Amino acid sequence: MKLNPINSVFKTLVNLIKGQIHFTDSFNKIKVKMEDGQEFEIFRHVIIGKKEDLPLNGAIFIVRFKLSQMSMKKNKIFSRIPIPMFIGLPGFKAKFWMCNEDTGYNQGIYQWETLQDAENYSKSFAVKFMTIRSEKNSISYKIIENSNIYTIIDKLKT
Repeated sequence: MKLNPINSVFKTLVNLIKGQIHFTDSFNKIKVKMEDGQEFEIFRHVIIGKKEDLPLNGAIFIVRFKLSQMSMKKNKIFSRIPIPMFIGLPGFKAKFWMCNEDTGYNQGIYQWETLQDAENYSKSFAVKFMTIRSEKNSISYKIIENSNIYTIIDKLKT
């Protein structure tokens, strides 16, 4: 399925009007340690709807990349611009933005309703845009089936 950023922006506006989009800072500054030992600090979180309504068996999409032309500080600001283009995509439920100031790597952990939604996102304009903005060969991602983003974050907290 080809994902459309214009449709996503429209659905984002609908969700905004309905009061379904929630940016919270309760996770900011929490550090997580990934399986490969890399540590990241959360700096932004968004959820559509309520935490308790998220699927326990959805799919998690984790992407990591190092920007080629932008500082970490500028990216934290710039990364707000594309939000409406993906949070309205089919199956999107939540995301954590995080970074490692020492290595210069950024990481996103997304909650998708289904495995198919996560796979569609992996081939989307958004991932292509991340790839273009990143240092060559620095972008990687993985999809974890039957998972919940908050369970993952709780396990990774340091």
